[in-house]
Amino acid sequence: MADLSVNVNGLALKNPVLTASGTFGYGTEFQDFIDLSRLGGFIVKGTTLHRREGNPYPRMAETPAGMLNAVGLQNKGVDYFIGHIYPEIKDIQSNILVNVSGSTVADYVAMAEKINELDKIPGIELNISCPNVKEGGMAFGTSCVSAAEVVKAVRQVYHKHLMVKLSPNVTSIQEIALAVEAAGADSVSLINTLLGMAIDAKRRRPVLSTVTGGLSGPCVKPIALRMVWQVAKAVKIPVVGLGGIVSATDAVEFLLAGASAVQIGTANFIDPAVTIKVIDGLNQYLDDNGFKSVREIIGLI
Repeated sequence: MADLSVNVNGLALKNPVLTASGTFGYGTEFQDFIDLSRLGGFIVKGTTLHRREGNPYPRMAETPAGMLNAVGLQNKGVDYFIGHIYPEIKDIQSNILVNVSGSTVADYVAMAEKINELDKIPGIELNISCPNVKEGGMAFGTSCVSAAEVVKAVRQVYHKHLMVKLSPNVTSIQEIALAVEAAGADSVSLINTLLGMAIDAKRRRPVLSTVTGGLSGPCVKPIALRMVWQVAKAVKIPVVGLGGIVSATDAVEFLLAGASAVQIGTANFIDPAVTIKVIDGLNQYLDDNGFKSVREIIGLI
């Protein structure tokens, strides 16, 4: 057995496999299929300061080698998470991170302050692909200035691991990564979904109620790999790679490109045990190729 453990800037993982926010619920939904304690970690669904109903239906659409979603961060708010979800998951022997979303900097700060008090949550993942309502709806993560602003504000009140999830819908993802690194991020995760749309030719209208949505799945993997490689070369903090991972081979490619860990998202909808298969497959790859530790292959490209 190879050593699968990695340390993501103080976040100790038994293996580099995590689940991506929005594809794994709160973890408990998968307990009938896998042993959650085998995961390096899991990131719970996007959580906001107040309850959100999400977008009107239809809000998901299948595409060739992927899917579009416009769920709209449906959740019952951070206080519900703290009072009802946290007690159910806090004793799972894995790293549990909360994906934090907001419409203003104040939203992010208030969320971070609340989650900072939860002993069994070692980190948060800051979703800066959310629209900044005070800037006319432009996503925080599409501007170096606004991305750095929200990260700096959260860093002042949040004292555990701060992972920042980067949007791929930008001209230079390296510049955004460098901006959040300078503002105090402990790591970056990428990529979030790509902006896409689907049209129903028979009905001559968009498939999604919101017209556009986030594209994920195997179709985005080449773009995700390229961006992970670029960012890993640019920043000194660890990079967590995601985007179209469905197998151990996919995970190995992200690690070779410079990712210190990976997240598996859309594939969970297809195979609820995919994470365990990737963990086992990683170990097999390392054994077959004479590596004693997964850390030996990180950034070889």
